[in-house]
Amino acid sequence: MKGFKFGGIFGVLLAALALLGQISGASAQPVAQIPTVDIATVTGTPSGAMAVVKVGEQDQINVRSGPGTSGYDIIGVLVVGQSVPALGRSVGGDWVQIAYPGAPNGVAWVYSPLVDLTGPVPIVEPPPTPTPRTTPTIDPTLAAQFLVDIQPTRLPTFTPPAPVVQPTFIANSGQAAAPGRIPMGMLIVTMLVVGFFGMLISILSGR
Repeated sequence: MKGFKFGGIFGVLLAALALLGQISGASAQPVAQIPTVDIATVTGTPSGAMAVVKVGEQDQINVRSGPGTSGYDIIGVLVVGQSVPALGRSVGGDWVQIAYPGAPNGVAWVYSPLVDLTGPVPIVEPPPTPTPRTTPTIDPTLAAQFLVDIQPTRLPTFTPPAPVVQPTFIANSGQAAAPGRIPMGMLIVTMLVVGFFGMLISILSGR
């Protein structure tokens, strides 16, 4: 019975020694260093054409919902020196389509003379002009107050004046005297003759 106990204890000791040997051998092996490699860094520079706001008199430019100032609202601004991806341009090249987060479909438009393009961009179809929010209507009652009904008036009739009668004068020289009138020349001659005879009679009577 004592031999059996001794054999069991001896076996346990051998097992413990063997386990310690494995642990010490494992700890004696050198630890391999993890190799270092270059990790690629991801940059935020997008590829493709870019639109850069020019330096000018204005500190910022307007960003519109479409290529034009009439019918398209201002939806944002870009400051001087800011660059955004350029997606396209209008048919005439006056407007540039850019990527603009927050805009409808994520795109907007800027006036091309205010930006510099760093690459070619294709021609894109512009969005339709938005319909006005309110349709102007005319109140017929209000419009009727400004309508003036002018009654036709009779034009005055024109009465031509009577014809002008111009008097005519008849010269008496070289014409016979009218019946019943003594010519003025004969009357003067008669008076001269009578005066001459009177003077002659007075002279003769004085002698």
